[in-house]
Amino acid sequence: MSTDRETTRYDDGTVPGPSGSPLPAQRGAGPRRGTGPRPVPGPVRAAGPLVIETRGLTKRYGSHTAVDDVDLHVARGDRYGFLGPNGSGKTTVVRMLLGLVYATRGEIRVLGREVPRQVHEVLPSIGAMVEGPAAYGHLSGRSNLDLLDASGPGGRSDRRRRVGEALERVGLGAIDRRPVRTYSLGMRQRLGLAGALLTKPELLILDEPTNGLDPHGIREIRELLTELNEEGTTVFLSSHLLAEIEALCTRVGVVDHGRLVLEEPLDAVRRATGRIIVTTPDVERARAVRGRAVVARTEDGGLVVAPAEGDGPRGLARHLVGHDVRLDALEPERVSLEDVVVDLTGPGNDSAIGSGRASGNGRAPGSRR
Repeated sequence: MSTDRETTRYDDGTVPGPSGSPLPAQRGAGPRRGTGPRPVPGPVRAAGPLVIETRGLTKRYGSHTAVDDVDLHVARGDRYGFLGPNGSGKTTVVRMLLGLVYATRGEIRVLGREVPRQVHEVLPSIGAMVEGPAAYGHLSGRSNLDLLDASGPGGRSDRRRRVGEALERVGLGAIDRRPVRTYSLGMRQRLGLAGALLTKPELLILDEPTNGLDPHGIREIRELLTELNEEGTTVFLSSHLLAEIEALCTRVGVVDHGRLVLEEPLDAVRRATGRIIVTTPDVERARAVRGRAVVARTEDGGLVVAPAEGDGPRGLARHLVGHDVRLDALEPERVSLEDVVVDLTGPGNDSAIGSGRASGNGRAPGSRR
């Protein structure tokens, strides 16, 4: 790929559209090239101005296609979860968004600027952490951040304050003088996140930010990212950890074998199935009363009931209570993010997503975990 002041040429000879021109909305996904499920077509529901937008983003390494015709749409204010099995192309996409890897073809626009041609205008407004953050082991966490801050747009007079605030926000303020070589993996992850926060970025792009953290640390980072988002920072989080995406994000994109197979608001993905989960100490009585309307059992002992047409939760509750069935809870069954991702993707290089998937286990598809 060659870059000059006039145009950007990709290594297959194609030229992106003129700088400043809007990119079209996502096209309906075509058939997958190779094996695996077909992409799911559907309208893009990103609300507000887009801070990340790609069109036909493709990266090939020789005969291997790592990223294949990806159209991303991340709106300002999103907490966007970028999901997929290990080896599905997530990190390659992240690197292309930051100008670290050149696309074979396609267009990228971040914060209204074309990448990589205008990446130098964009990077001061982005905080990023890609894979494992690097640091000088013989230096302290604070000294590492001092060096990183010196390479950024901030002035020397405020450096001590910026570095101190970043360390405090990620929970490293008490050990900022210790050499990084003594840090645990989780502490190094926190230091990398602190580096991403030095500029008070408009956009955070994070690749597996909770890697190596214990459950308390994961919760702290999740709360920090939510707080930053509420302060106006858009968060783009690449991960293969379904639970973290489900707990944090408002929109999700799912990539498999380099293809974007889903991009929807999380609430739309976790849609109600129309069935009701009944929690009761009188399981056998409830089964006898509802008969064939009981279609499955949940893993925690609840009953999944398909109510009669026009008979919602209230009608079901009246019917059960009228037959002396005690009720602890009634709630709508929702499709789980795990089920959606497993259905749309194949296993990753280490089968991280979809491992343990079983059929015929008596659990209703999409039932609550």
